[in-house]
Amino acid sequence: MSESLKIKIMNKTLTIALVAHDQRKADMVEWAVYNAKMLSRHHLVCTGTTGKLIKEAFEAKGAEAKITCMNSGPMGGDAEIAALVVRKQVNLAVFLIDDLSAQPHEADIQMLLRQCRIHNVPIACNRYSADLMITSSLWDDSHYVPSQPKYVKFDRS
Repeated sequence: MSESLKIKIMNKTLTIALVAHDQRKADMVEWAVYNAKMLSRHHLVCTGTTGKLIKEAFEAKGAEAKITCMNSGPMGGDAEIAALVVRKQVNLAVFLIDDLSAQPHEADIQMLLRQCRIHNVPIACNRYSADLMITSSLWDDSHYVPSQPKYVKFDRS
């Protein structure tokens, strides 16, 4: 690969939240292992089962990472991660949602998504958007400042 095509190594340490519903856990683990070299340089905050599976997969690969496991999603893990978002303790979230099955904790899921939007935390809900977000050069651009959301009533006249 030519030098101009290589992805720049991120210098900034991020806190990245990783959440996956049961039917998406295999996809999340595969994504995390594929990106283990990059993810191992950051702090990962995961819902319980997702974090356990990622830890096991990283150990099997010989990758080390700082992983904090919250409760499982249905037991409040989504809400715990949403609280971290509100306290500005999450830089990026990857939430692989099972859109084909009803979730008993749908209110918590929507709360986490809403808090990411309100607090301007990028959230990827599929692998492609997650790849684009983690490889963005904006993370290390000291001149880039994300604009804050503006909630202004729109005047239709």
